[in-house]
Amino acid sequence: MINTKDILETVAMIQDENLDIRTVTMGISLLDCIDPDIDRACEKVYAKICEKAKDLVPVCEEIEKTYGIPIINKRIAVTPIAMLTAACKGQDPVKFALTLERSARTVGVNFIGGYSALVQKGFAAGDRELIASIPEALSQTEHVCASVNIGSTKAGINMDAVAMMGGVVRRAAEITADRQCIGAAKLVVFCNAPEDNPFMAGAFHGVGEADTVINVGVSGPGVVRAALAKLPKDAPIDQVAELVKKTAFKITRMGQLVAKEASARLGMSFGIVDLSLAPTPAVGDSVAHILEEMGLEQCGCCGTTACLALLNDAVKKGGVMASGHIGGLSGAFIPVTEDAGMIDAATCGTLIIEKLEAMTAVCSVGLDMINIPGDTPAEVISAIIADEAAIGMVNSKTTACRLIPAIGKTVGDTLSFGGLLGEGPVMAVNTKSPAIFIHRGGRLPAPMQSLKN
Repeated sequence: MINTKDILETVAMIQDENLDIRTVTMGISLLDCIDPDIDRACEKVYAKICEKAKDLVPVCEEIEKTYGIPIINKRIAVTPIAMLTAACKGQDPVKFALTLERSARTVGVNFIGGYSALVQKGFAAGDRELIASIPEALSQTEHVCASVNIGSTKAGINMDAVAMMGGVVRRAAEITADRQCIGAAKLVVFCNAPEDNPFMAGAFHGVGEADTVINVGVSGPGVVRAALAKLPKDAPIDQVAELVKKTAFKITRMGQLVAKEASARLGMSFGIVDLSLAPTPAVGDSVAHILEEMGLEQCGCCGTTACLALLNDAVKKGGVMASGHIGGLSGAFIPVTEDAGMIDAATCGTLIIEKLEAMTAVCSVGLDMINIPGDTPAEVISAIIADEAAIGMVNSKTTACRLIPAIGKTVGDTLSFGGLLGEGPVMAVNTKSPAIFIHRGGRLPAPMQSLKN
C-alpha cells in the first residue's frame, strides 16, 4: 500500500533532491531491415524506427504529467549497425548513421545508440568498415552514439580492435575539435557490454532481445546523499550500507512504475530497470558527494574505492528487491565531466586517472567522460582501453572507456560540452610508450573465470 508519507517523501525527492527518470529507452531490432542494397536498407531502417517510436516521446510526456515524475531523456537503441553493413559490402556505412540521425529528429528523441560493432573475439563482415567510419559518422550527426565491444570474460580481448580504437577515438576528437571534440564524447569502448543498457553513449539493442522493448534508467544521487546527511557521523559503516540499500529500493520502485506504464501504453515488452546512480553537473546530484558524505574529505583521497564499493553493492541489493527485471549496468556511474563533485576533485588534483582506474574495479562502468591532453598518442589511448578491458575481463563485469582527447589543449585546460555532458579539466596521462605492446595484435586470452560451464 502507498501511504501519504511515501507520497510526500517522493515529492520531496523530486523537488529538492534531483530525483528523476534519467531515460526511457526503446530498443528496436533492425534485423529485418538487412538488405544488400544500402539505400534500400536505410529506407527500411527509417520506416521501422519511425513506425515503432512515433509515440515514444508523447507517451513519456503523458506519464510525466500523470505522475509528476520528470523523465529527462527519451532515447532509442538499435541493433548493432555492423550487422547491417555486413550485407552491404563496399558501400558507405555512414549512410546508416545519417539515417539514424534523420529518424531521431523525426520522432524527437534525445539520442539514438547502436552505431556499434561487437568484435570481442574477432572481426566479422562489416565490422572493420563500420569501426573505421565512426569518426565521420559522429562528426556528421548530432543525436547518434557509437560503441564497440572489444573484449569479454568469455572471449578475452581482441587486441587488434584495441589498437584500432585508439586511432578511432583520436580521429573522432580531431574532426570535431571545433565543437569541443564532441565526437569522442559520443563513443564508448566496452568490455562485457550489456545488451539491454538504456544509457548513452553505450546503448544498443542486443540480438537476444525482443523485436521492441522498453528499458528504463533511474537516477537519484541527490536522494542518497540527502539520506546519508541525516545519519550521525559516528554511525557504523553497516548502517550506512543499510540506508543506501533502503533508499535505492525507493528510487527503483519509481523506475519500475514508469517502465511498466510506458511499456503498457506503447504495447511493447517491458525489458529492464537500470538502477544506476547517474550524476549530472547540477549541484546536489553528485556520486562524488555521496562518497564524501560517507566520510571522505574529497573524492579521490584514500578510502574512495572502498566507499564506492559499498555504494555500488548497496544500490544493487536495494534495487533488486524493488523489481524483478533489473539489468543494464545498475550501480554507480563515475563520469568525470558529468558529476559536480568529480569535476571539483579532478580540478584540484585530488582525483587522478590512476585512482579513477582503481575505482572502475568496483563501479558500474569505467573510465567515463575523461578529458585527456590533445597530443596523447593513439597507442596510449589504446593502452588505457586495454587496461580497462582487463579489469572488466578478469572481474566478470562491464567496464568501458569514454576518453576525449582535447585537441589543442593540455593539462589544466577545460572542455565544456554543455547539458548533461557537462565540463571538466584536462587530466594528466602517463605517456611512456606502450606502442610495441599495442602493435603486437592478436587476442589476449580469456581468464580462468571464463570456464564456468
